[in-house]
Amino acid sequence: MMTKADRYTASLRELDIRLAKGGDPIADLGNTAAVLKKRLDYYWIGFYFLRSDRLILGPFQGTPACVFLSLDKGVCAEAVKRQETVIVQDVRDFPGHVACDPKSRSEIVVPCFDTGGRLRAVLDLDHTEKSAFDDTDRKNLLHITGLLTGLWTSLPL
Repeated sequence: MMTKADRYTASLRELDIRLAKGGDPIADLGNTAAVLKKRLDYYWIGFYFLRSDRLILGPFQGTPACVFLSLDKGVCAEAVKRQETVIVQDVRDFPGHVACDPKSRSEIVVPCFDTGGRLRAVLDLDHTEKSAFDDTDRKNLLHITGLLTGLWTSLPL
């Protein structure tokens, strides 16, 4: 059985190939979410675009999600505020958690920056079990969001 690190290694290999063949940022983000969903099998994986005073749902894999998220509560908002990765082991213990799906129990949110260092989106992953995310996720997801920095300049955000 593959370890989590092995599954991320396979994800990165596939993403390198798919992103090299890409050319449309929305399609590339959609494929990124799909590859992660396929390889990691987490409950929900997707992007929220930062648009002035809120986050707006972008490409994702999983159950239907909140379309708009405010910047004053929730794990995604906290990642935007801190401009760093936020891992929550039990979302029920997170003050102001936004429950788009009651099955979600743990969450990791990684900010996505463009080549100029401007925050453009967040990558949000949810799991149905508590304590599903760790430093292996953080390191690999930071690497993945780093692969995406060039995509943001071609999106009208």
